[in-house]
Amino acid sequence: MREGCFRYASVTLCGITSMSVRFVKASVAALALLLGGAAARANEPSYGPNTYDRTLEALIAHEDIAIRGGWPKVPAGITALKPDAQGPEVMALKQRLVLSGDLPAEAVPGDIYDASVVAAVKRFQIRHGLSDLGTVGRLTLKALNTPVEVRLNQLTATLERLKGNGFSFAERYVVVNIPGASVEAVENGTVQRRHLAIVGRPDRPSPVLQANITSVNLNPTWTVPTSIVKADIIPHMRKDPGFLAKSHMKLLGAENREIDPATVNWATLTSPYFTVRQDPGPDNALGQMKIDMPNTEAIYLHDTPKKSLFRNDVRFNSSGCARVEGVRDLGAWLLEGTEWTLPAIEAEIAKGERKNIPLKKSVPVAWVYLTGWQGADGMVQFREDIYGLDTPQGIVTSTIQPRKPKPKVIGAGEPRATTPRPAAPQASMRGPVPRPPTRTAAN
Repeated sequence: MREGCFRYASVTLCGITSMSVRFVKASVAALALLLGGAAARANEPSYGPNTYDRTLEALIAHEDIAIRGGWPKVPAGITALKPDAQGPEVMALKQRLVLSGDLPAEAVPGDIYDASVVAAVKRFQIRHGLSDLGTVGRLTLKALNTPVEVRLNQLTATLERLKGNGFSFAERYVVVNIPGASVEAVENGTVQRRHLAIVGRPDRPSPVLQANITSVNLNPTWTVPTSIVKADIIPHMRKDPGFLAKSHMKLLGAENREIDPATVNWATLTSPYFTVRQDPGPDNALGQMKIDMPNTEAIYLHDTPKKSLFRNDVRFNSSGCARVEGVRDLGAWLLEGTEWTLPAIEAEIAKGERKNIPLKKSVPVAWVYLTGWQGADGMVQFREDIYGLDTPQGIVTSTIQPRKPKPKVIGAGEPRATTPRPAAPQASMRGPVPRPPTRTAAN
């Protein structure tokens, strides 16, 4: 199966041609087979042991569409139309939706924006991580007019990443899909919780890695990383000397002695000689909960006071960490088997005091970069390649690497094992590998 993936991915793709009813029915057939078992697989994780095989099926189906000419471009005028509208733009939209399996082939005749078209648009929007409004806006039009060749590249990139995947799927684990700006809590192969997330902006990207969640912090303080002090705090203080006080932040020097912000020459400061720490509270940048996972990138999951951002379809606003909608529910799931139920967590938060709660058993977490996959509900999902990593070099930097084994203690007289040389990357992956900027921490 895995060798077949790259054979299918290597075909010469055709340009877009005219369609016929026969073409429509043939092109949709493969996708119909994929989507038919959606109910049975609705609770499978998007990133799990079955993701490779499901995504390979999606790749084969999209190869079929590409070989037959791809899908037509939808005119921009469709964004002005509402349900019950009529015209050639509606016909073009219907032809596009039937090719991707979102509209039944028998619904092609006619040029009315009826209930079946509304339902098909909603289905398409769900598959692309957009608000399911049933009308075509700017982001939906962009997704509709993304060529099938791009979608094939996304599915192939996912298969390449999964082929080199170094994450072991445990009984319980958490997955953060960065392009999807989403979080799933998985237990025994079933998704227990799904959350919207806000992840790193393109200039402050979230990294791909694996770690272990070890504790849940209530009412945390936030020690602002030096990179953010330089990029954000200093410019704010130059414009508004009262910014630190309004944000409940303090400057701490040696031995955590507080420094008066008025004594700092903000106009010329380039290298801070102090630490900036934000007090606990609902206005804290981490909100009222932080989920800790020690790692070299100093990233974690957390709450946020800016909950309105979860209403956006484009949620790439953080400095690398992931803000999680409904994070208290996720915290309660992580702490199952302890006294810390959701009501107990909320009661403790209400006290306003810092509290660190260790997990009974650590939970693995994977931060992954998947822009195309066959999803947990059986539908083929696509997201924007927000960091531009669906390239040969980018795939290398956005693939989870296996954990390094702990060195064995060598006893007296025992032979020392030599460290094997890592395998050379494939020919298509060779050359300089760009890496995202290093983070000391993020919000």
